[in-house]
Amino acid sequence: MPRTSITVVPVSDEKAGPYGVTAGPDGAMWFTKVREGAIGRLGADGELTSYPLADREGGPAVIAPGPDGALWFTEYRGNRVGRIAVDGAVTSYERPDAGPYGIAPGPDGAVWFTEMNTDRICRITPDGEVTEFPVPVAGGFPSAIAADPAGGRLWFTLNQGNAVASIELSGEIRVHPLPTEAAGPVGLAAGPDGAMWFVEIMAGQVGRVDAEGNVTEFPLPDRAARPHAVVAGADGAMWFTEWGANRIGRVTVDGSRIESYGIPAGASEPHGIALGPDGTLWTALESGALGRVETAEEQ
Repeated sequence: MPRTSITVVPVSDEKAGPYGVTAGPDGAMWFTKVREGAIGRLGADGELTSYPLADREGGPAVIAPGPDGALWFTEYRGNRVGRIAVDGAVTSYERPDAGPYGIAPGPDGAVWFTEMNTDRICRITPDGEVTEFPVPVAGGFPSAIAADPAGGRLWFTLNQGNAVASIELSGEIRVHPLPTEAAGPVGLAAGPDGAMWFVEIMAGQVGRVDAEGNVTEFPLPDRAARPHAVVAGADGAMWFTEWGANRIGRVTVDGSRIESYGIPAGASEPHGIALGPDGTLWTALESGALGRVETAEEQ
C-alpha cells in the first residue's frame, strides 16, 4: 500500500467550482471553472491564471489536451465545444441543444466528444469540422469518453443507459450492458492492463471492460462514495474520485486491493482527476482548489 499525501492548492473561491482538470502541453495543469464560466491554468511555478469565457453561464466541464497543441473543453449548459490555446485564445463551436460533456483526443488526429441531450458521439477536427454519430440507446446520456489503449477506437459511458460502449473511427458502435442495474457509469479511462476502466456513481463500484466487451465490477468498501472520475496512475493502478465521500480512491488492476485517502478538511467535492507531467496526480475540488496527490512506496 503506497504512502499517500494530498496537498490542497487553492485556485479560486468555491463559487468558481473547479470541475475538470488535465495536463497541458506547456507543463501546466489546466482546469475548468464550472460555476464561474472560465478556464484556469496552474503553472509548474505555481503561477495561477484565469481565462473568462464569453458565456459565464456556459458550465465548462471536461477539459482534455488536443492533437493541435491546444486544450479542448465542453460547455454543457452553453451547448458549445471550446478550444483554448496555451496563450489563452479561445475559439468556440456551437452545438445547439446538445449538452456536450465528455471530450478526449482520438487516435485519428481529431477530438471526440459526447452529447448528452442528443444521444450522439461527435468528432471535431482542429479546424472545427464536425461529424455526428447517433448512439443506438435512446436517452442513454453518453457521458465520459476516452481512447482505447490499443488505438483504433474510443469508449464511452452511457450514464442512463447503464452500459459502456465502443465506437470505431468509422462510427460503428457496440454497446455492452452492465451487470448491476441503474449503476450510473460516468468517468472512464484507459488502464495499463489494456482494458478500459470506469466508475459507477450510483452503484458505488469501479468497473473494467476488456477489448471483447467483457465487464467486471468491483464494489467499493463504501458503496455510497459516489465515484465520479478515474485515471491511470504512474504506479500501474487506477485512481478515482469519491465525490460523495470526499476521498481519492485507488484500485489495483486485478481488483484485489481498494484503498481510499481522505482530502484535508476545508476542501471538498472532488470531480475530475488527471496525471500531471511529472507523474503526480491532480484532482479538481469544486470547493475552490486543486488537490495534488503524491505517493511513495512504503519502505
